[in-house]
Amino acid sequence: MDSVNATSREAQEFRNLESSIASATEGVLGFQQPDGHWVFELEADCTIPAEYVLLRHYLAEPVDAVLEAKIANYLRRVQGAHGGWPLVHDGEFDMSASVKAYFALKMIGDSIDAPHMVRAREAIHSRGGAIHSNVFTRFMLAMFGVVTWRAVPVLPIEIVLLPFWSPFHINKISYWARTTMVPLMVIAALKPRAKNPKGVGIDELFLQDPRSIGMTAKAPHQSMAWFVLFRALDGILRVVEPMFPKSLRKRAIDAALAFTEERLNGEDGMGAIYPPMANIVMMYDALGKDENFPPRAITRRGIDKLLVIKDDEAYCQPCVSPVWDTTLTAHALLEAGGDKAVPAAKQGLDWLIPKQELEVKGDWAVKRPDVRPGGWAFQYNNAHYPDLDDTAVVVMSMDRMRREHGAAGYDAAIDRAREWIEGMQSNDGGWAAFDVNNLEYYLNNIPFSDHGALLDPPTEDVTARCVSMLAQLGETAETSKHVADGIAYLRKTQHSEGSWYGRWGMNFIYGTWSVLCALNMAGVRHDDPMIRKAAGWLASIQNQDGGWGEDAVSYRLDYRGWEAAPSTASQTAWALLALMAAGEVDHPAVARGVEYLIATQNEKGLWDEQRYTATGFPRVFYLRYHGYPKFFPLWALARYRNLRNTNSRVVGVGM
Repeated sequence: MDSVNATSREAQEFRNLESSIASATEGVLGFQQPDGHWVFELEADCTIPAEYVLLRHYLAEPVDAVLEAKIANYLRRVQGAHGGWPLVHDGEFDMSASVKAYFALKMIGDSIDAPHMVRAREAIHSRGGAIHSNVFTRFMLAMFGVVTWRAVPVLPIEIVLLPFWSPFHINKISYWARTTMVPLMVIAALKPRAKNPKGVGIDELFLQDPRSIGMTAKAPHQSMAWFVLFRALDGILRVVEPMFPKSLRKRAIDAALAFTEERLNGEDGMGAIYPPMANIVMMYDALGKDENFPPRAITRRGIDKLLVIKDDEAYCQPCVSPVWDTTLTAHALLEAGGDKAVPAAKQGLDWLIPKQELEVKGDWAVKRPDVRPGGWAFQYNNAHYPDLDDTAVVVMSMDRMRREHGAAGYDAAIDRAREWIEGMQSNDGGWAAFDVNNLEYYLNNIPFSDHGALLDPPTEDVTARCVSMLAQLGETAETSKHVADGIAYLRKTQHSEGSWYGRWGMNFIYGTWSVLCALNMAGVRHDDPMIRKAAGWLASIQNQDGGWGEDAVSYRLDYRGWEAAPSTASQTAWALLALMAAGEVDHPAVARGVEYLIATQNEKGLWDEQRYTATGFPRVFYLRYHGYPKFFPLWALARYRNLRNTNSRVVGVGM
């Protein structure tokens, strides 16, 4: 009788699993765009919508009361219980986010005596006041005249003329820093004042006269010796910068404009991310170019394309993620299989083919001039800045489509991408997101880099993705130095408890998932101590409800490893995919995780997830991909079903 009951129970569990997969598949298919791609909302914290409001008032644009009211609703909703604004859902107070959100709400028209504004002001005061804002916020406050330009680092525009052998060069910093800093340096040279027709200021957020404050203190990540050196250089530059020849300054501004205009990228914007786009509009305004000047007008229209406007709320995205969303959704649908899912995935992958960059040698080519372009960017168009993570994931989805379903038309794209990925490996065996050998760590000590995110060095998660791709295409440690060096990099970066750091997803769960997929695909034995330790660690951090979660605090500088958090669908899916890649499909933790996903699925077949599970810059900027709780759980559930239905129980693809 017990065996009959067990068989009946297993049959019911299988039916529940199939029903869950079918429902999730339908839910994901409902988001496909008419041309075949997927793009989900990409939400950051309050700073981008706050900056959008302030940009409009900086430029004295006509007030859009309806839009501003919706943004105000959003800003009020995401205010934290501590009175300020966090960087993640239910996160800790963040000074710069709180200052910007308060400023934007006051600019929109909220009374400083409103309860939420009083709470925000008290929270800011109790933590020492707005003097503790970061460098980016201080630049904005300087442009509004709240603080003086003495409160921000000197950024001489002449930097753009320095030769590559100099200690600082714009190609020695990350793409996001490069594209943000170049127009900001023009602004810093011209020192414009916001039009600010309402004359709104925020002196009340300071515990002293804001115009009396000087430079920022040393950031926690900065070395005292380096910081003292760079602070001394800043002091010298502050004295001598006004003496620079006007002809030199003009030549530098012209060089900055040439750099910018080569990369304007239409309405998709330079770098296809908000900060450089906003800086470009303000730069042209400072140069006296009116709102009809084409480069300014086109970039300004591009900023509005980042808005998400709903019935009661609105916010501005930091960028959009169609390539990433499309390829990851295709992976999930290929895992799910079926008469609807596979053709939909193929339509998405076909949409991706012309998005591959085959002509433009972007900034990455400064260090790899002999490598042909062949990557995909994250956004709709961003030719100068393709990224390795997207490229590797696109290739794996295309390769899977051609191998499993006989689809033609992907070979040339895959071959060029493989060539580019191999050419972009850094000397330490790892891969970064956008650049090669971006290892000038001393630059994170300059006063401007109080965020500690000036560089784009190799990371475990991106390295794992590139190893996964090469291994899925048939390369092994024995036949490929690229794969061998990549595996060696991953071996040396594993933490003592068994996890790997995740730079672009939160955090150790994401990194460990990425690496275990790569090691499995590269043929590392499942009984290798590296894999056993990682699998054991993942099982040990499972929450009582069967899911997995991790808090943004795990990015703390004083490394303490994984930090517990409530379970999320996306992090649970990563943990499940990781354990299955390690050969643990029959582990009790996997069954419990699957049960968690099925139990938390909503009536639309998808999952609700308010918590942020992705990373822009650790400790500074986090992301909530609205697609993650849609396609990742589907992927994990379908993978579980597929492995349970086979005898080998071995994952045969790179993700």
